[in-house]
Amino acid sequence: MSKGKLIVIEGVDGSGKETQSRLLHQYLLREKTPVLHLSYPRYEKESSALVKMYLRGDFGSDPDAISPYVSSTFFAADRYASYKTEYEAFYMDGGWVLADRFTTSNMIHQGGKIADLKERKEFLDWLVDYEYRLYEIPRPDVVFFLDLPPEISLERIRERSNKITKEKEKDIHESNRQHLFHAYEAACRIAGEQGWHRIDCMDGNRQRSVEEIHGEIVHHIKKLGGQDRV
Repeated sequence: MSKGKLIVIEGVDGSGKETQSRLLHQYLLREKTPVLHLSYPRYEKESSALVKMYLRGDFGSDPDAISPYVSSTFFAADRYASYKTEYEAFYMDGGWVLADRFTTSNMIHQGGKIADLKERKEFLDWLVDYEYRLYEIPRPDVVFFLDLPPEISLERIRERSNKITKEKEKDIHESNRQHLFHAYEAACRIAGEQGWHRIDCMDGNRQRSVEEIHGEIVHHIKKLGGQDRV
């Protein structure tokens, strides 16, 4: 059997990735598609130790002062561990993998630290080589970018618990307004460059409903898999 599919739900913090990936997982299960749902970083796993240290500020409270090359390796190691221990055989046997965040998050959160576009491209080229060639983790078949303006995403995460500590204090990404705006700017540009499916979470001044956004994602998924699969 041929390799499966890797579907990624991407966006800045508070854009609805967790909700949309959960709904898509439920949809694919109803359609009898063999699917595994993963969320990164995997805070409960040993492989995320450096990610947790980074996000709680052990290496510095300003994320933009920490090299994107260095911090990217923390997140990449967790994905490599996940691939080797959780889904390699499943994926190689034709299973579908649905990921809430992936290498794409390094692209936007770490790439957003680099203002110069030439330097950012050099970083992205390095990152693609590092994760997809050196670590040999799969490349996504499709990436859905949930495009939500950062001023709205900031409102959404204001009262959200920290995913590491479960307390109210934010990690160094969520607590840094400048970082989130830079990540959003990078995401919008990279989405176009990389051919991601942009899902507009706004309809003018109105926030689109969870159901509307889910329906648009399902529409694209049907094209990806063919009517015989989904």
